[in-house]
Amino acid sequence: MADPRYTDLVQSLPATVPFVGPEAQERAMGQGFRVRLGANESVFGPSPDAVRAMATAAGDQWMYADPESHDLKAALADHLDVTPAHIVVGEGIDGLLGLLVRLLIGPGDAVVTSAGAYPTFNYHVVGFGGVIHAVPYVDDMEDPESLVAKARDVDAKLIYIANPDNPMGGVHGPDVIAEMIAGLPEGAVLCLDEAYGDFVDDLLPLELTHPRVIRMRTFSKAYGMAGARVGYGLAHPDFVRAFDKVRNHFGMNRASQIGALAALQDQIWLGHVKRDVAIARDRIGAIAAAHGLRALPSATNFVTVDMGGDGDLARAMVAALGKRGVFVRMPFVAPQDRCIRISAGRPAQLDVLEEVFGAALAEAQAAK
Repeated sequence: MADPRYTDLVQSLPATVPFVGPEAQERAMGQGFRVRLGANESVFGPSPDAVRAMATAAGDQWMYADPESHDLKAALADHLDVTPAHIVVGEGIDGLLGLLVRLLIGPGDAVVTSAGAYPTFNYHVVGFGGVIHAVPYVDDMEDPESLVAKARDVDAKLIYIANPDNPMGGVHGPDVIAEMIAGLPEGAVLCLDEAYGDFVDDLLPLELTHPRVIRMRTFSKAYGMAGARVGYGLAHPDFVRAFDKVRNHFGMNRASQIGALAALQDQIWLGHVKRDVAIARDRIGAIAAAHGLRALPSATNFVTVDMGGDGDLARAMVAALGKRGVFVRMPFVAPQDRCIRISAGRPAQLDVLEEVFGAALAEAQAAK
């Protein structure tokens, strides 16, 4: 029996996913993690108002979601002082990244990112036949100047930068990002991934007049709704309208739309989460320091810890923590792969991290 007639592009791709989920690791181990501090989920959870709204909405799941996400876009527009025409809603930033790449990238088109930046973006680019040109981090930060210069050199159609950055946690100030936008090569689109932007008080103001800049945000991080898959992009209305050509108009979950609206309206809860995250970051840094390790400055809900060695040591530490029931992750590309990345946790979860950290470090160092 003949196989399906896959496209040449699909036949050339490896069968892979950007991340191995903690659930897959638990199945492989035959047991669950005691705490999961690796995926940068908000363990503090969604607003109780959002939980109640989604529970109430469950009985109406026989209906499709509003394909325009009208109420959520209207509330976002009011919250951000823009218009609904500046907003596209999608199935998390991951879903929107896929649509963005589909809009812009065909086989052979040049795309610029940083070596070791968010891998799901690369996954989409390769899936549409784009060619990735990666520049290195500078001082553990994505380097806007290098990204723009490389884009100019290769005539890139798309540039990606996360600010705040994942996996290193740093953030560039508004002036740096404004200068990057001003220097965009003609024809290049800048995707500014602000998934962790809700943890920062001084992001670049929203001036959505540039026709080739899109800023992406999410309810997965500070709002604690990673499982609901609600993200949104902010761009010039002409750019936003282009998404209607390719987006899945019934891709949103009705309860997720309603939950995101309730979460947005509960800014008091968001304030509590931001304070709890700041406390957790300090404690993770203290745990690292107590063992002679350095925590990098973080503007996110995770802390990247410099293990003081190389990728082998960091991988050994991730494995040693995993054996002890603590799920964490690490950057993928040297020299950033000398680090591990630990998501903010509740006090009891960080108690477990502190309990096992020393023994895990000793095992990792012995293995190295």
